[in-house]
Amino acid sequence: MKKKLLIIGGTGFIGYHVAKYAIKKGWKVTSISLKKPKKYRFISKVNYFRTNISKFNNLKKIIKDKYDYVLNAGGYVNHSKNKKDKKKIFGEHYVGLVNLTKIFSKKKIKSFVQIGTSTEYGKINIPHQENIVCKPKTFYSQAKLKATKHSIKLFKNKGFPITVLRFYLVYGPKQSNNRFITNIILGCIKNKKFPCSKGDQMRDICYIDDIVKSIFLSFIKKEASGNIFNIGFGKPIKIKKIIKYINSKVGKGFPQYGAIKYRKDEVLKYYPNIKKAKSKLGWKPKTSLTEGINKTIKFYNEKKIKI
Repeated sequence: MKKKLLIIGGTGFIGYHVAKYAIKKGWKVTSISLKKPKKYRFISKVNYFRTNISKFNNLKKIIKDKYDYVLNAGGYVNHSKNKKDKKKIFGEHYVGLVNLTKIFSKKKIKSFVQIGTSTEYGKINIPHQENIVCKPKTFYSQAKLKATKHSIKLFKNKGFPITVLRFYLVYGPKQSNNRFITNIILGCIKNKKFPCSKGDQMRDICYIDDIVKSIFLSFIKKEASGNIFNIGFGKPIKIKKIIKYINSKVGKGFPQYGAIKYRKDEVLKYYPNIKKAKSKLGWKPKTSLTEGINKTIKFYNEKKIKI
């Protein structure tokens, strides 16, 4: 029997790569998302459904099949501080999770992986440890933290097999152009002037293949359930150094350093401690920064797809 995987957000960047890897393993994959997949992220063997996971009745109508594994990578990254957006953000990232766990708590699944975010930590001491008290600033981060707390409570009270993964900056082929690495690469390839900050921020970035592996290890390791794991490269790097490397590797483009001002609440150093993921999941990133960026540059140079 083929293993069955349901991906919430299977049309997104992370969801696409997880689906692609699962198909290669011979798994049967179903996706639920708000929109249909873009052409460059369409996979013919994936069964696509569209609905808003914050609508319980609509979701229940779609989830009729039995699944071995569930990945919740749904909802947009939205750092809006506009109160008008609060309901939508909490709907996508908290209410949606509650609805999903309500449905799957009545079904036998092997593992449910909830994608959290590094921004749940807020402005606190680095490197981030999973057991520290979080102080999220935005509605998005607050909704994600509330979802994390709900997840851990479900495991403790009902033994629901759920794991929370907090990702830092993720990059790789087929990522949208509103993301840091892709935006810089495309700006250089197109030989354009493009705005940047001064680039003094220290950030942790991790290649998509390593991210996918952390998800599948969380699926198959029983000891992962009930845990929160930081998933990142584990070594921060200056944003300016990344931009300069991409610029020199592509050989074109004109980054305008300082054109984007730092936010008032800008955190200059933001990175994780990943010891827990190494010890409990047996996971560690294997793709070096240069290797990952070179693969990503090569993809955009060769494919010429519209992102």
